[in-house]
Amino acid sequence: MARAAAVSPRHLGRLFHTELGTTPARWVERVRLERAQQLLLDGHSVTSSARRSGLGSDETLRRAFTRHLGTTPTAYRQRFATTGTVQRDAQTSASGTEYDGNKRTVYRTLHRNGGS
Repeated sequence: MARAAAVSPRHLGRLFHTELGTTPARWVERVRLERAQQLLLDGHSVTSSARRSGLGSDETLRRAFTRHLGTTPTAYRQRFATTGTVQRDAQTSASGTEYDGNKRTVYRTLHRNGGS
């Protein structure tokens, strides 16, 4: 990410902390988790959701769900897929960061308002 944003890894970390209040690694995990949530609600299996979201394995997905949402992927799907109560703004993620799957969006977000 630092290379894509044309900054050093250390500076990228500072930008993330200043602009988003988190680290690059935590931000990436959150974006991947949000993608996995949507995949589960779209009917994908836990394994498929883990792979397609970039989390890799069922175990990694389960740990991320437990850490961030306090539930398992299967329980999440059972609860929200049938009730339709999940509300998702396609423009803004739960972490408050605009993200469209493009590295340039991260760069623009970090450098908004004349950032470093």
